[in-house]
Amino acid sequence: MSEQVQMPAKPALLRVMPSNLWSVGASAIAAIVLAPILAVVWIALNPTDNIWPHLLSTTLPRYLGTTLVLMLSVGVLSGMVGTGAAWFIARYRFPLSGWLEWLLLLPLAIPAYVGAYALVDLLEYSGPVQTALRGLMGWQSARDYWFPEIRSLGAAIIVLTAALYPYVYLLARAAFREQSGSTEEVAMSLGASALSRFRRVALPLARPAIAAGMAVVMMETVNDFGTVDYFAVQTLTTGIFSVWLESNNAGGAAQIASVVLVMVIMLVTLEKFSRRRSRFFNLSGRHRTPERKRLTGWRAALALVACAIPFGLGFVLPAGVILSHALANAERWADPDLVQSLLNTLMVGGIAALVTVLAAIFMVYGVRLSGRQLPRMLLPLTTIGYAAPGAVLGVGILIPLAALDNFVADGIEAATGVDIGLVLTGSAFALILAYGVRFFAIAQGAADAAMGRIAPSLPMAARSLGRTQGQVLRQIYFPLIKGSVGSALLLVFVDCVKELPATLLLRPFNFNTLATRVHDQASLEPVIVLQQFAGGHGAKTMPRHAKPGSVEPVLQVVRQCRR
Repeated sequence: MSEQVQMPAKPALLRVMPSNLWSVGASAIAAIVLAPILAVVWIALNPTDNIWPHLLSTTLPRYLGTTLVLMLSVGVLSGMVGTGAAWFIARYRFPLSGWLEWLLLLPLAIPAYVGAYALVDLLEYSGPVQTALRGLMGWQSARDYWFPEIRSLGAAIIVLTAALYPYVYLLARAAFREQSGSTEEVAMSLGASALSRFRRVALPLARPAIAAGMAVVMMETVNDFGTVDYFAVQTLTTGIFSVWLESNNAGGAAQIASVVLVMVIMLVTLEKFSRRRSRFFNLSGRHRTPERKRLTGWRAALALVACAIPFGLGFVLPAGVILSHALANAERWADPDLVQSLLNTLMVGGIAALVTVLAAIFMVYGVRLSGRQLPRMLLPLTTIGYAAPGAVLGVGILIPLAALDNFVADGIEAATGVDIGLVLTGSAFALILAYGVRFFAIAQGAADAAMGRIAPSLPMAARSLGRTQGQVLRQIYFPLIKGSVGSALLLVFVDCVKELPATLLLRPFNFNTLATRVHDQASLEPVIVLQQFAGGHGAKTMPRHAKPGSVEPVLQVVRQCRR
């Protein structure tokens, strides 16, 4: 008789520890991402100096009104431009339509504030347009003719629309292409014109995608600082900078930031509520995409112009102005400050992208493993960071980190007698954290979608062969999702490079990225003034016990010089 040998069972703690560790890790990452948002709400509700009455009676209505006008105008115009361009590209063939299909996406590569600088450079009094007009008409001064005010709300709306319409175009083009050709054929058989088919068939079917694109555009408009600051348009975002840096009131800045946060949450909720009952299904067994019709004559010219204008304003104009100045000042390519800004950008952007994507993969994988309700509830909440403007995150990150920095430094100094300074807020750590919180939604969405496409049988088979959960992630998931991981790394890095408000608030002394350097060079002239007051030197860490409102003393000095 064979004797059965029973292997000793593993202790219960060891059996549940791996899954619990993944669950705890996922919850910890979610807590880090959500902490700045919660900090803003806490500071706003418990400020040192309550300035709500002053804000409500003075500047807040103006900030709020201007922000609403700007947000709604840019959202509607971007929806019209992006939807129209997507319809022409998806349904018609005309000259250069194959090129314009991809060229219309290029404005995403240029920050909106760069477009603002380019527009002012082209149309200001000393720019080539007004100079040519004066030479052609014989005018001697600005009193001899009328020209629209360049630094105005209207100009800001045009610049932001030209920079942000690709969000609507990209989603609307995909929605139009995914529609069945049978629906349009039925409409044609009933005598509907091309305009009627667009208005009554294609547009309602694509409305959820268009609404989502417009929501993203409006959130990016609220987040913008460089454009509105350059055009002297007072919005809630510029109000955060003004109250914090100029009035030295962190609580008031948090209160304005909370208003911005409420607006963003309402916007996201409204977008989801507006299409809660929209349900569209493809009832045909064989899906066939609509056939693209060839346009000729004036119709082809109209489609070409309609698609070329947004591309010209959003990419050709700013890229052309930038290139002309770059070629005219070739000697500045070797400027050590420019090289250092490039290296800083690569460093903080690369580290932030890598850390953000790895944290997103860990969190998504941990939520899938744990099966617990809390991590699953926290997972969608982590996307709110993408909707929160950079200035809001700056308030929510810097104030708590400054308090923690001072507490740690005081403890070390009391124990050892060594003053280490402010390490977290005086280095790039706060900046990298802000980038990670701001763009975590991009990495999390890519990781979740990529892992969702993997058949559950593959990790189950690996586990049955004795692989640990960590080995399954490294040996099964990573090879299959590396394409999506690479795309997420690129997207997060590009967004980090373009981020301006959070970088202005959180950068250490004498630390410039390409975004802040462009902003400083364009709006804080002459640069010699900055160099004179900064002396070209600065401490590597921020001075101890510096108030959050004085994080950028050099920026405050230059602002005073501008006034």
